[in-house]
Amino acid sequence: MRGTGLIGLHGIGCGHLICGCHAPADARGSGGAALKSAGPVPRDVLEDLAAAARILAAQGVVDGFGHVTMRHPASPDRYLMSRSLAPALQSPDDIMEFDLDSNPVDAKGRQPFFERFIHGQIFKARPDVNAVVHSHSPSVIPYGLTGLPMRAMFHNAAFLAAGAPVFRIEEKFGPTDMLVGNNEMGQELARVLGTSHVALMRAHGSVACGPTLQMAVFRAVYTEVSARIQQAALLHGQPIAALSEAEGVLADAVNLKSGSRAWDLWRRAVKF
Repeated sequence: MRGTGLIGLHGIGCGHLICGCHAPADARGSGGAALKSAGPVPRDVLEDLAAAARILAAQGVVDGFGHVTMRHPASPDRYLMSRSLAPALQSPDDIMEFDLDSNPVDAKGRQPFFERFIHGQIFKARPDVNAVVHSHSPSVIPYGLTGLPMRAMFHNAAFLAAGAPVFRIEEKFGPTDMLVGNNEMGQELARVLGTSHVALMRAHGSVACGPTLQMAVFRAVYTEVSARIQQAALLHGQPIAALSEAEGVLADAVNLKSGSRAWDLWRRAVKF
């Protein structure tokens, strides 16, 4: 059941470490000073963020890997993200606070996600974005490998009509482990994303963002669905009558108003 009280992030229990990736054990800014929390977050907000991770798992967008974040509701220069944990296992008590350089606030020994820099740098570059999903959804990955543009196959995927650029990490950083493991890589991904709602990551996955947590989840889910539909359409041959950019703008305006219907359905099925 969703509570109505407030919970300070500095008071959340640490849990167990589950990842070998190294991260700061305390919260230090670039100048060495300890970071202070932007303040307590309503419990129901933390529950929604944990629920978003579980929804993405239930919808086949993430599995043991992937993550979802949102801006701190009281401070645009902070964001909220679970400790490193499989999405389907996340709970409100796993949520941590970060600054936009992805330094954790009062980590208390909890292990952050290695690729948290994706989120911090998108939030820094895009003040219109309040939530970000990073996933490796399987139907999407081929479009980052082949050069075939991902298109908006139906109205629920209207946001794709604006384009889904491909982040090729090797173009700036040479051979890597393909992970966005520092702020410089995160900045480059944010640059490639530009004003789009989705960016593909070659041989890796994708990011989807939105003005709300609910819309970022909606876009991540329907990016995967649209990719499956596009694959099916290709079997029927070209041309494919996907949405035009103008149609995408009009249809996405409707989704921004009515997309909460899907969230309400998905959210009700998730229990803590």
